[in-house]
Amino acid sequence: MTTSRTMLRPPQHQFDPRVMPWWRVQLAIATAVLVAPLTVLGLLIAPARPWLLGPAAAIALIGLASLAALPVWWHRVHRWEVTDTAVYTLTGYFWRTWRIAPMSRIQTVDTTQGPLQRSFGLSTLVVTTASSAGAIKLEGLEQDQAAALAERLTELTDATPGDAT
Repeated sequence: MTTSRTMLRPPQHQFDPRVMPWWRVQLAIATAVLVAPLTVLGLLIAPARPWLLGPAAAIALIGLASLAALPVWWHRVHRWEVTDTAVYTLTGYFWRTWRIAPMSRIQTVDTTQGPLQRSFGLSTLVVTTASSAGAIKLEGLEQDQAAALAERLTELTDATPGDAT
């Protein structure tokens, strides 16, 4: 964590590299949810095979291409940083979103971890702010890093004057 003035700038840190396999599994599940029913129905309903198996194959090919390319691209694009004055994030694929949450606007700091994230040793840090844009989520942090950041942010927001409204 570094100390700097609060201003719009690209954050410095990439997410843990283990986030790429986690994203791949998520994409594989999403692809399977679409392909499996089409395939099963295509095999069971002979007259509809061309209309069901064709789209299933197309979706499977798009899913496989996505599994290979998207996580690498996402890992290069998504960034985060916590300073003594703010939390910075950069997200988005085609439309990029820079967000800054000054410490005085942070209301709560939580860590969450689903079963899939847990299997990869990852956590999500959720920073709830007094903003209509919603919470800032740092998905794909190493477990210990997320816990340390939550503790650090709690200390910083506690020491920052203001009521986060």
